[in-house]
Formats: sequence, C-alpha cells, structure tokens
Amino acid sequence: MNQSLKIDPYGFREYDARWLYGKDINSEGIIDLGKGLGTQIIKHTNKKNPRVIVGHDYRSYSEEIKIALKKGLISTGCFIEDLGLSLSPMVYFAQFNLNADAVAMVTASHNENGWTGVKMGIKKGLTHAPEEMKELKEITLNKKFIEGDGKITEIRDFHKIYKKDLINKNKISKKIKAVVACGNGTAGIFAPEILRGIGCEVIELDCNLDWTFPKYNPNPEDLEMLHEIAKSVKENKADVGFGFDGDGDRVGVIDNEGNEIFSDKIGLLIARNLSTLHKNSKFVIDVKSTGLFSNDKILNNNKCKTIYWKTGHSHIKRKVHDEKALAGFEKSGHFFFNHPLGYGYDDGINSAIQVCHLLSDHKKKMNEILNELPKTYQSPTMAPFCKDEQKYKVVEDLIIQIKEIKDNKIKIDNQEIKEILTVNGIRFTFEDGSWGLIRASSNKPSLVVVTESPTSNDRKIKIFRFIDEILKKTKKIGEYDQKI
Repeated sequence: MNQSLKIDPYGFREYDARWLYGKDINSEGIIDLGKGLGTQIIKHTNKKNPRVIVGHDYRSYSEEIKIALKKGLISTGCFIEDLGLSLSPMVYFAQFNLNADAVAMVTASHNENGWTGVKMGIKKGLTHAPEEMKELKEITLNKKFIEGDGKITEIRDFHKIYKKDLINKNKISKKIKAVVACGNGTAGIFAPEILRGIGCEVIELDCNLDWTFPKYNPNPEDLEMLHEIAKSVKENKADVGFGFDGDGDRVGVIDNEGNEIFSDKIGLLIARNLSTLHKNSKFVIDVKSTGLFSNDKILNNNKCKTIYWKTGHSHIKRKVHDEKALAGFEKSGHFFFNHPLGYGYDDGINSAIQVCHLLSDHKKKMNEILNELPKTYQSPTMAPFCKDEQKYKVVEDLIIQIKEIKDNKIKIDNQEIKEILTVNGIRFTFEDGSWGLIRASSNKPSLVVVTESPTSNDRKIKIFRFIDEILKKTKKIGEYDQKI
C-alpha cells in the first residue's frame, strides 16, 4: 500500500491544502492527510474522540476524496459528522451550530477541474494558519499518526438550518431583482433559494449543478464569468448581479448597468454603510485592495480604523478575529462579518445579502451608490505562472529591486515611489496615490499582480508594464491567466 502512496509536499499550501488529483496526490495520500489532520486535531483539542464536521463540493471526484479523508480521520479516533454536499461556509456554520471541535471541507474552491483540496480549521470561525499547516505537513509526511477508534454519523438536511439562519436575520424591505450566477458549482443549490428567502426576485444563471463547468470556471474574479453576469443583468434590467465561486465563500458583483465592480470597492461601500450604525469600528482589508479605504471621508467621520493585512482568507479572518473588527474584505471577494452580522468566517451568500441591505438602506441604484466613490482605475487580479519552489525567492529579490528604485528616487511614468508595504509581497505607492502589488500566490504556482491609479487608466497600464518588465527579467515567469 505504501508503495502506491502519492502526496506532493508542495500541496501543503500557506493556509489550506491543494493538489492536482491523480498527478500530485492519490487516494492513499488523502488517507494519510486524514490521519495527519486527525492527529493534529486530537493534539490541539486534547480529546480522545473530537467531533469533526466534514463536507464536500460538487466535483466528480470530491466524494471519493472525502471518503478517503474520513478513513484517515476515523483511524485516529475522530468522530465524523458528515454534512454531505456542502458549501465551505455551511461547514464553518455547522461547527458553531453543532458545537463541534473542528472542520474539514473537501473543495478545490475556484481552482480548475482536476484540482482538489481541503479547507480545515480547529478554532471556531478560523481556518489553519501557516504554522498549523507546517505542523500538519510535518505530521503527515513523517507519518507521526495517533491510532484510535472513530466513527461516522451522517447529518441529513443540515442545509435547511444553514439557509434558515441566513434568511430569518436578513429580510429586506426593498424588492431587489438580482441575477445569481454560480458557474454550475455547488452554490447553485443554496444561493438562489436564500436570496429569494430574504425578499429578492432572482434570475438564475448557470445554477444547475454540472461538475464539468461547461461554460466557465466558477470564479468571481474571472472576467468571462463577470461578462456573462453583466449581459444577463442588462437583458433582464436587474438591480444587481452576483457571481459565486465553487464552494460559495466568495462573491463578485455587477451593478445595474452591467459594470463589474471589484470586490474591494464593494467592501468599501459596505463598510461605509455599516460605519453609520457601528461607529469606531475596525475594518481589515488585504494588500490587493483599493487605496480609497485609507482616506475615506465617511469612515474617518465615523472614527473607523482601516488595517491593511496579508492576502488570503485565513489571514484576514484571523486578523478580523484578533482585532475584534466588525468586518474584513479581500479583493478576491472573500468578505468576513463579525458579530452581529456573522460568525467571522467568509460566506459569499452573506456577503451578497449585505449588498442587498446596502441597496435597500440607500434607496438608490447600485451604480449611483458606486459613483459616490472617488474614481479610480483598477486592474483585475493577474496571475503569471511561477513554480512553487521559486515564487517566494522571486518576490524577495523584487522587493530588494523596488526598494533600490525608491531609495534612488528613480521615476516610473514621472512618479517617484513614496511608500512601500511588505506585509505580504510588496505594495509600492507613488506620489499621486497610484500603486502596484507583486506577491506570491498562496494556493497555486503563480505570482499575483495588481495595479490601481486614481489619476488615469494610462498610468495604471504603465505601472503594470513596469512590473511585467522586471518580472520578465527574472526568466522565471510563465504565461498570465489574464492581462490588461
């Protein structure tokens, strides 16, 4: 059995685990992952039979992987409570609702078909931090497993409790017509029903489950998906369009005119709306997010504090928890709402609900609310290929280069770099507030590149060209997933 075991060490990512199934990991490798995770949970909880909530997304191989994972978990003594087909936030919610000790969600999230992975956590509302992933990797690869006698219980119809919780707390007074797009992923059996339940008129787009993802990958940062939503919004004269990723923890938003709104700006609009009711609040945002947060008049007038932090759902939700922030926002579409709005974890449907509250409270159209923000020119998130074993070193070298450019006052498009933030890769800001970001992806062999300018679209493009040039010189960069 051990001879056939396959588990690529690079699959242990910064805060979750992801592999190409068959190529990088097989079922025997998944069993060992379950043994490693079970051992870790028992060590952290100091319980002989900790209760672990388990679920899986809608991919052809996800249930097979979940069966192997459960086999590993019960061999250590874990008591499994299996929710069946689930969204990641439904599994997180179940840990609170059922007072369980840990969670393990089998999902590749927005990754393309062929990928699999596990999102896991022990402390309620939080997923693994980098140090916990290192520990899990060490336990699993070195086979330092605890042996025990576990069991499996199937929890049927838990989705009804999850849906009811979101619906009952979030009724809206204004009738909102919403296009709901799910890319044929798991959110299709949850999002339309919940949004109808709070009072929306829903137009479904690709909400039938189909694990081949025949039209596009369910990823609310994917321009192909956003363009399809925009088309449907205009055809149906909808008030707003929502796009959900494969496991339902992220959302993308289209306004009533069919314009794509990057999620960091949606986050700012929601933060503004919340700040009037919750003065002196803290908001956590990731380093990919718009610079508008820093100097927003409404947030400042309501004495709210903005904290820029590391990109990654696990990093942001942990920072939201540690800072007791009201909410956190990632440009990728992960939004985190603390009490009284949520439980601290990322839930794409709850995020869409908060946008509905925004529309209902303001009695304005989405584009009118958006136009109240100062104009900026933003790039989408762009990901050039870079090997896992090289990507962090590439970023380290680029940080040194860009710091030298700043120190030597070298101008880019007639602008000097005035500020550098290295909490996660490097974000460098120019005199006029324009900025660029280069960081290593947390879950794929790639870098992440973002640019923004409050001045012009041309400057945004020139900053990207500057980044692209220095990346090419490394000779360690492949093709981009998308470009401006």
